Amino acid sequence: MKLCIRKQSYRLANQIINPSTIEDIEELLTDNSIDMHSLSRSNFNDFLRNIFIDKGWQNNPSSFNEIINPFAKLEYIKDNVGLEVGFRHTSLIGYNLIKFQLSPQHNCYFINGGIYIVTTQNFQKHIKKKYNQNWTGAMSYEKVDRYLRHFKSTIKIPIYLIGIDVA
Repeated sequence: MKLCIRKQSYRLANQIINPSTIEDIEELLTDNSIDMHSLSRSNFNDFLRNIFIDKGWQNNPSSFNEIINPFAKLEYIKDNVGLEVGFRHTSLIGYNLIKFQLSPQHNCYFINGGIYIVTTQNFQKHIKKKYNQNWTGAMSYEKVDRYLRHFKSTIKIPIYLIGIDVA
């Protein structure tokens, strides 16, 4: 089995975010060198952090101005795109999604859209069964997709949802 991608665009994110940015991220997430045996939540998060930083994404960017709302701070920023990796508990979905909306209002950096990376339920079941990596309770592509559909009128910023899956 290998890693593959499921994706969904909200508020025309696929047209607003540079297509080469999306392609680069999708290629990174499906790289054949990723060892699925070692994909615990923390290991996968650390692995992605190193890759994104190497590719020029600013990790937890800060400015000279004090942040008005520290809870609105995005995980990564590059070329006016915010990026969040959602491997934590499912109860934090709303918090992570609202960061895309709040960030431009409460920080000095502006974003045109956001990219939200999570795993699918299929990935989580597979990684648990085959490699004994516990992803129980983690956010899933399916849950985030449902949230985004329900909160279309609240979350105004374009969000490109990426689900890491196995095939």
